[in-house]
Amino acid sequence: MFSLLRRLKLSYSLYNVFQRRKLAHNLPLYQRLGLSKRYFSPISSRDFANLPPTAGLPPVPTLAERLARCAAFKDLPVASQASLLAFEDNGFAVLSGFFGTEAVDAINQELTRLVASQQIALRYRNKFMFAFRQSVRIREAGEGHLRTLIAALLGHEATLFQSINFLMGSEQRTHSDSIHMSTFPLGGMAAAWVALEDITPHNGPLHYYPGSHKLPYYLNADYANEGTTWLTGDKEYTEYETTIARKIVEAGIEKQVFLARKGDVFIWHANLMHGGEPHHDKAQTRKSMVFHYFSRAHICYHEITQRPALMG
Repeated sequence: MFSLLRRLKLSYSLYNVFQRRKLAHNLPLYQRLGLSKRYFSPISSRDFANLPPTAGLPPVPTLAERLARCAAFKDLPVASQASLLAFEDNGFAVLSGFFGTEAVDAINQELTRLVASQQIALRYRNKFMFAFRQSVRIREAGEGHLRTLIAALLGHEATLFQSINFLMGSEQRTHSDSIHMSTFPLGGMAAAWVALEDITPHNGPLHYYPGSHKLPYYLNADYANEGTTWLTGDKEYTEYETTIARKIVEAGIEKQVFLARKGDVFIWHANLMHGGEPHHDKAQTRKSMVFHYFSRAHICYHEITQRPALMG
């Protein structure tokens, strides 16, 4: 019974009726695209099936032009600049030493304080969610030069939507964030992962598949999980993960592992396939933090649950 209630679209819609301030951002975009949607209405990729893939997006300058206009880009080392300029080809960028030791130590101290004061707690086994809402220091880390660079990569103003802090490796199977944090048009999301200590092969480093962002976006229909008018899909998430594993093998893309140093930042494209390696040495932590950003020019929603994304 609980599983059925969780799939009931009406239950999400009733909750969202009271969230207009956090959902109204999609309304002008619905109107522009001719979608008959209320701010609380369920939304999924099926609603956009008959629209052109870039419908509603204004034209933007090239990536090189956008980055050249970005003050935060000009202050970066040459290697970081080159990595950002190759973002559209590779699907990721590495900013070595983007955060200094003092800044990282302050973030770690802040997380310890938030946990001790019970302002945040573990969710989903290993995640401290939305700490940026409780901490000015963590918010500033995501809202400063990092958000400016993300906006340049996306080609549109960006909103910091979510932060996740980890003490241990996620060990999450390979996936694309676009199944969780979805947009129309596709690709209106990016993430920035921050190493809050040195990462080793034994404490669950991040893995990724270079160029995998050019694969199709695998959404509900790709693993028969679209559901019905009243219910979201009934497939287990493991079926999505199995689909992704098969698609990567078929594409022949080799996995890379990111052995980050403290303060390094790894930015990934909305559709880059990535995950967490096994955390073999449980005596080691793997302190890290990820920020997720949505483009303000895109409709923002969650494909699996078919909910519009709460912003703010």
